[in-house]
Amino acid sequence: MQHTHEEKKEQLDILEHGAPVDGQPQTSDKRLYVQFQAFTGVTGTDEVVAALEQSGLDAALYVDANDPYGIGVVFMTESADVLVGKVRDVLNTEAFDVLDHRPEFTMLGRTYATGYEPDLEHALIERPKNNVLNPDLSWGIWYPLRRNGAFAGLDHKEQRGILMEHASIGRAYGRAGFAHDVRLACYGLDANDNDFVIGLIGAELYPLSRVVQDMRKTQQTALYVDSLGPFFVGKKVWQKK
Repeated sequence: MQHTHEEKKEQLDILEHGAPVDGQPQTSDKRLYVQFQAFTGVTGTDEVVAALEQSGLDAALYVDANDPYGIGVVFMTESADVLVGKVRDVLNTEAFDVLDHRPEFTMLGRTYATGYEPDLEHALIERPKNNVLNPDLSWGIWYPLRRNGAFAGLDHKEQRGILMEHASIGRAYGRAGFAHDVRLACYGLDANDNDFVIGLIGAELYPLSRVVQDMRKTQQTALYVDSLGPFFVGKKVWQKK
């Protein structure tokens, strides 16, 4: 018996799934798209801030710790259309047009669920947005990563154990208030075929560097990650209120 196109479409589940609540499943078709763009040739940020404020976009502006003329901008939206609409429009204003774009730092990803989130919509939308826009969390390290094919070949139980080891470090830093993360999937969205984009955000820079150091010891990073970076390191000087 052949299935119609509509029947096949109904069988395909592309929703995000969280932990059941009171025995009821949590699902959502909402996701947050997060894009990072970097520029150099910046001698002052006033005009960039004015353009971002006028746009009304959910965004944050970092000054680059490694480039005295560099900045990084994070944009967040639930609609991918905004990326090729309002985000594109603001990046084509005079404030950005006079700057030199650094495409090697361009990152684009989407929030995703692991299946264990007690509040699915908060995890997908509010949590990452609140972390980026929190004025008390001014330092950020943003980078892409790509796993190797060997990880995909492991069975689900092995994968889960490896991921739990990795995640436990992140949770420990988060509970202590040292580092908060923004985890994004970027399959098919990244020019260099990366799998994920990670934002580490905190009040101070050292704990963010330290969490990267500690993650190097995990099985996932040591055995199953092909590439990390490039790393953008910066301090936030503006965020949408």
